[in-house]
Amino acid sequence: MNNNEDKQTVDEKDMSADELKAQEMDEHTEDTDLLKEQQERIQQQEEQIEELKNEIQSVKDTQLRKAAEMENMRKRLERERVQTYQKARETAVESFLPVYDDLLRTLDAMEQAEAEPTYFDGIQMVAKKFEDVLEKYGVERIDESGVPFNVDLHDAMLRQKPDDDSVESGTVLQVLENGYKIDEKTLRHAKVIVSE
Repeated sequence: MNNNEDKQTVDEKDMSADELKAQEMDEHTEDTDLLKEQQERIQQQEEQIEELKNEIQSVKDTQLRKAAEMENMRKRLERERVQTYQKARETAVESFLPVYDDLLRTLDAMEQAEAEPTYFDGIQMVAKKFEDVLEKYGVERIDESGVPFNVDLHDAMLRQKPDDDSVESGTVLQVLENGYKIDEKTLRHAKVIVSE
């Protein structure tokens, strides 16, 4: 019996070793499956992370483009606003130039006719106020004679031989009508007589 018991114990031990191996195999398979499952999850999460990084980069690029577009639009609107202001200022000033010219002609006529000083002084005050307003807006009169003819400032109405032979050809001899410029832009060219 002792032998039988020993045999039974050995069989149980053999069986338990087989069972242990089977159990170890099952555990190993479970561990392998669990490891594969975790690796797949990690792979999926890494792919999601990469997709999110790409999406964030795309959003950043879009935001940068939109910011640049807004800055360009702001600059364009500012330029247009300045141009509109300049154009309105030029148009308003141009409208008053004939009135100012008439005032200057009136002063010349009154001076030649030796008009009463009070009238002359009154007209002179009005002309001075006009001149101050034009000066305030950066308007300069083009009325110099004896300077070289400049197509940007002058319109030649007539060419004539100068009285003085020392005057070079292409010199403004006389200003027939004043010209005006605002900043560097000529509003109205001066009408002049030029030497031959």
